[in-house]
Amino acid sequence: MLGEWFDTLNNVSTYNWQSEDLKKAKRFQEVLTTDADPIVGQTPKEVVWTKNKAKLYRYQPHKPKTNSVPILMIYALINKPYILDLYPGNSLIEHLTNAGHDVYLLDWGTAGYEDRHMKLEDYIVDYMPRAAKKVLKRSGAKELTMFGYCMGGTMTTIFTALYGKTLPIRNLVLMTSPTDFADAGMYTNWLNKDTFQLDKLVDVLGNIPFEMIDYGNKLLSPISNSLGSYVSLADRIDNDNAVLTWKLMQKWLNDGVPFPGESYRQWIRDFYQENKLVNGTLEIRGQKVLLSDITANLLNICAMRDNIVQPEQIAALNRNVSSKVNVLHEVQTGHVSVTTGRRAVTEIHPYIEGWIRTQSK
Repeated sequence: MLGEWFDTLNNVSTYNWQSEDLKKAKRFQEVLTTDADPIVGQTPKEVVWTKNKAKLYRYQPHKPKTNSVPILMIYALINKPYILDLYPGNSLIEHLTNAGHDVYLLDWGTAGYEDRHMKLEDYIVDYMPRAAKKVLKRSGAKELTMFGYCMGGTMTTIFTALYGKTLPIRNLVLMTSPTDFADAGMYTNWLNKDTFQLDKLVDVLGNIPFEMIDYGNKLLSPISNSLGSYVSLADRIDNDNAVLTWKLMQKWLNDGVPFPGESYRQWIRDFYQENKLVNGTLEIRGQKVLLSDITANLLNICAMRDNIVQPEQIAALNRNVSSKVNVLHEVQTGHVSVTTGRRAVTEIHPYIEGWIRTQSK
């Protein structure tokens, strides 16, 4: 189809300018070259706390707050967290605020070269507790819900294990967040400690460029992650909603940030190479992280078509915590479509909101 369209554009004199193929081809060209980027992250918010590059946002509810337990969202150190507030009508944050929840998001910002020495434990120990205390103070609440997505969920799991006894964490909600790295799919082979030159990579580059991580992710499914995206656009080029969704995803996928070097070193070595978290050997600033110390109500969401985090990497957490409310919720989506897109909007967002509301009473 794409080849035929390009032939059409190159030989327009032989075609009727009103032909459907030519209209689609021209629209395809416009989307790729001249269309403006969509505006993302539109749910109103204010900055309530900062530290270094990080900002703690509080989102403004569209109706009076009806849930007394605020939600603190934590995203990964790569990509940008507006995937949780992608676009009006396609936003988990908007859905939660519309339902009367008090929602906060800790945005790590964009690491500069001066941040290359930041470790995962620096974010978990120096940033997350202070953000949680700020949420409690700002909201006037006695308890809070911690929400983590992807790597941010792994960080949130560690945080909850360390601070669950000193901070009133009522609920822990995770999406596509790995705990067990024994079998991480193709990453297990790529990041093998005998062949992957981790120390040299970090020592030379400082921060790890987003493009390098993005390239690795795309190699998990190279055809669909390269040509497949454009074929999908071509197939639905006359569907304005589908085109908008495509543009939104391309904007987010190409809008990554550098991975702080020492955090990357710790992430690869302690998790992918040595699997310390689920084995109970992970230490953060001298404190041992034990998953059995987690007693908060747990909702652990697993995307069964995820090619970045394997389902078993996620399910292992439920077997190791001490939570009385302990739910593993499997959904037939991918790593990103768990939070954005038709199924997320119609099924997953309402499920998350309902679960949090029920467990916060």
